[in-house]
Amino acid sequence: MKIGLIGLKKSGKTTIFNALTRMDIVTDQYSSSKDEPNVAVVHVADPRISRLSDMYHPKKTTCATLECIDFGGFRQEAAGEKKEVFSASELGLIKTADALALVVRNFRDAIIDDTLGEPDPLSDVSGIVSELILADLILVETRLERIDYQMKRGQKNAVLELEREALRKIAAFLDKGDLSEPPQLTPDEEKILRGFRFLSLKPMLVILNSDEDTFGRNAEFLSRISENFTGIEFAGRFEMEISRLEEHEAAAFMEDMGISASARDRLTMAAYELLGYISFFTVGQDEVRAWTIRRGDSAVGAAAAIHSDLARGFIRAECFSYDDLMAHGSEKALKEKGLIRLEGKTYLVADGDILSIRFSV
Repeated sequence: MKIGLIGLKKSGKTTIFNALTRMDIVTDQYSSSKDEPNVAVVHVADPRISRLSDMYHPKKTTCATLECIDFGGFRQEAAGEKKEVFSASELGLIKTADALALVVRNFRDAIIDDTLGEPDPLSDVSGIVSELILADLILVETRLERIDYQMKRGQKNAVLELEREALRKIAAFLDKGDLSEPPQLTPDEEKILRGFRFLSLKPMLVILNSDEDTFGRNAEFLSRISENFTGIEFAGRFEMEISRLEEHEAAAFMEDMGISASARDRLTMAAYELLGYISFFTVGQDEVRAWTIRRGDSAVGAAAAIHSDLARGFIRAECFSYDDLMAHGSEKALKEKGLIRLEGKTYLVADGDILSIRFSV
């Protein structure tokens, strides 16, 4: 799972990235961003994996992970002029992300305010989304022109007609400028458009990057954002600093600020919800491991997440729930109570399921 942090220059993206990953990328007002993104993999906090590890005492414990990508800030001109300009290379990198987190500035800084104007997060969200839509529109129109040219040259076929119809749906959706109602595509249309990786169709959340003085006082902004996006507020600089403290020290400062969980935990929870992900587990003396799949995936899909051979030779999945295991204390107790099941290929895996795949290749 990859989530890309995007935003205008000096919006505090890299500060948020540091808070999430405990890295120490330079973030002062005078630092210049590189073309290459900052990348880090963070563990998805899940207390269930710790309790399972305590129970099974495995040689290895493996958490689910989230890859965070801090893309370069979009170029921003002086106040009153055009703010967002995406280069082709920037857009190409952003397309690799599974979801986008739009970081918008809600903190005051004398130098940044003087150069770029006072914070205006709603305007920044609107501007970034408009640029994403524009980039996709250019891609759609270019491809439609190419398809029309091919058809005029006698290359008309069912595949091109299907692609043209799907692209016309995307164009109509983008022309509206409203991302809250995605286009209705057939499975075949979704498949043929998969390679385009449209930015405006990616799941998005908005990170409001506030300072200590404004944090927790932005209910109106978050309410307006929630009409179209998932919104989450960070006190970026503050949370970057406390991410470097010992856990007990950080907890005390977080309580004073009214922050219920770390930046990493809040983002991973929001990303899971946004992308429709759940976790299942495999357990044993060798390894206890959390696996990430989409909600609604079958037992075969879960087997494929572990290894393609397990999906190819799938026979049955032995299944029990984490909650039942914690309630009764052991697998032996679950067997005695008939709480360990054998499920087939079509079984829909639930969050917290513990699976053992039976297969033959």
